[in-house]
Amino acid sequence: MKEVARLHLRERTDHVFHGFMPDVKPGMLYAYRVHGPWKPEEGHRFNAKKLLLDPYAKAISGGFTWKDEMFGYKMGGNEDFDMDDRDNAALMPRCVVVDDTFDWSGDRRIDRAMAETVIYEVHVKGFSKLWEVLPENLRGTYAGIGSSEAIAYFKELGITAVELLPVHHFVNDSFLEGRNLTNYWGYSSIGYFAPESRYSASGTLGQQVTEFKGMVKQLHAAGIEVIMDVVYNHTAEGNHMGPTLSFKGIDNASYYRRVADSPRHYMDYTGTGNTLNMQHPRVLQLVMDSLRYFAVECRVDGFRFDLASTLARELHEVDKLGGFFDIIHQDPVLQRVKLIAEPWDVGEGGYQVGNFPVGWAEWNGKYRDCVRAYWRGDDSQIGELAARLTGSSDLYQNDGRRPYSSINFLIAHDGFTLNDLVSYNDKHNEANGEGNNDGDNNNHSWNCGAEGPTEDEAINKLRRRQQRNLLATLFFSQGVPMICGGDEYGRTQMGNNNAYCQDNEISWFKWERTAEENAQKDFTARLIALRHEHPILRRPKFFHGRKVRGAGVKDITWLNPGGQEMGDEEWDTHFVKTLGVLLSGEAVDVRDWYGSPVKDDTFLMLLNASHEPIDFVLPNHAAKRWAVILNTAAESGFVTPQPEFAAGKKFSLTDRSFVLLRRCA
Repeated sequence: MKEVARLHLRERTDHVFHGFMPDVKPGMLYAYRVHGPWKPEEGHRFNAKKLLLDPYAKAISGGFTWKDEMFGYKMGGNEDFDMDDRDNAALMPRCVVVDDTFDWSGDRRIDRAMAETVIYEVHVKGFSKLWEVLPENLRGTYAGIGSSEAIAYFKELGITAVELLPVHHFVNDSFLEGRNLTNYWGYSSIGYFAPESRYSASGTLGQQVTEFKGMVKQLHAAGIEVIMDVVYNHTAEGNHMGPTLSFKGIDNASYYRRVADSPRHYMDYTGTGNTLNMQHPRVLQLVMDSLRYFAVECRVDGFRFDLASTLARELHEVDKLGGFFDIIHQDPVLQRVKLIAEPWDVGEGGYQVGNFPVGWAEWNGKYRDCVRAYWRGDDSQIGELAARLTGSSDLYQNDGRRPYSSINFLIAHDGFTLNDLVSYNDKHNEANGEGNNDGDNNNHSWNCGAEGPTEDEAINKLRRRQQRNLLATLFFSQGVPMICGGDEYGRTQMGNNNAYCQDNEISWFKWERTAEENAQKDFTARLIALRHEHPILRRPKFFHGRKVRGAGVKDITWLNPGGQEMGDEEWDTHFVKTLGVLLSGEAVDVRDWYGSPVKDDTFLMLLNASHEPIDFVLPNHAAKRWAVILNTAAESGFVTPQPEFAAGKKFSLTDRSFVLLRRCA
């Protein structure tokens, strides 16, 4: 690419340089060069020999070519002190002037209540890359996610929102290219306004923006919301030894948090080498402008904030009264969208589950850890499990929040898939090229038999049952369920629990599926359908655990295997691994549009994480009989026809199983 014109931005207003080019048209390519002092020891890294991306670019075209010229300092010299004076223009992508017009006619804001939401976390490319029902050019693209085939799949599954892994334009890191790997997940942002061009089927000169908007419109037409995973905590420029691509060369001292007594170095609360400086008004404005752009111009419905604790750090500590929260809560646009925090970072005091302010939902890591531990058979889990099943009131009730503040999840992109969680005792990340030293190795044994693939059908049946146990628990817990895309059918990464660099069949969805995989997908869809059908499974308010006025019964009752209410001493017994949960339909605590109480069926959930079968006495509770709707001990999960059992009689509860019964009229 050749430069054909150079414009000097001489005007400066409120510390922002600007200019006017009346003849610019959509499709024009541009970049910046910024002059200033090269004084790394003072935090200044200006280098006019380096072409820089516009932080406000709405589209970026082309890729990065990793050579030494991409770094502001001389590689192999005196660390980062000596400025590199070679031009890198031939190695850099370009920003694109875009046409902002788009036909949004017929589009409407869905604005689904959080309590009614079911989230599907998915990678744009990985979802459809191997899907042969789509034209080849649409596979792995925004158009693929917004296709009629994909929408039919989402609707059949029953999810209400897709949460897209990062789609801000990102960098494929040089160290990965050196290993012939790729930054697949995309947590290496460099353009907070630009949809990633590699996911575009229609072109990279602004067409990616139109295609992204088209995807949103198509999903909205099907009643499906779009949530973006956004990475405002750091950029792709790394630490003081990283490349100069945009922010670092435009105003390093403002964009990044630096060590107070050593401004050459960066504060790193993210584990990536740098942290964006949310204390600076222009940086905060950049983030807010980016959020508003995607919420208003691209009409997305919400955001999941990666390592959100970093954004809330003021001087050092995480502060939920900080400027970032204040400005979002006062913004008339962002008040209306779904705000979801990953409530931790890697810095001191960064684990903040339960501590984000009203208006925010959180990835509930405590839910994930407790439910996994329970079904793994760990001791002393019953007490915490009760809190997690009912919306984690210990985390969210006292500050005015509701059960839907808890995003309940068992699996996310960064870890084992559901299938691999119950199939591998250890990680197998050899393909990542780090000697299997990357990724957490805290899975612990699930006692399902041989590790990894096996021809032993008894072991495979137990693994499938454990997946059904986890899925049933997820969708019948109060709060907002999030399923990781592919877990509905049992996707495997062959034990890789850190597939961030695997842009290949390790990560991509498989669409030619076995009968067992199709059965699990059908099971998941029926779980979600049951959740949508019954308001008692998705209450907007916490349970009281006492008799509800007008109903005459408790809204929830905890039962021991004898069919009696749990006593205080039983909660403290470390080896108890069986629990009954009675949900009274007469006390849903939900009202319709006219203010009338909503009634529902009464359900009994029986959970047995023990390795032994248990006889569970079915409670009377104004019931003569109970019908079995679901039993994970059955390969189908759902039971047809539904057998009925007399109240007061013993029900044989299989080891490591979940049973759902409905009170017969």
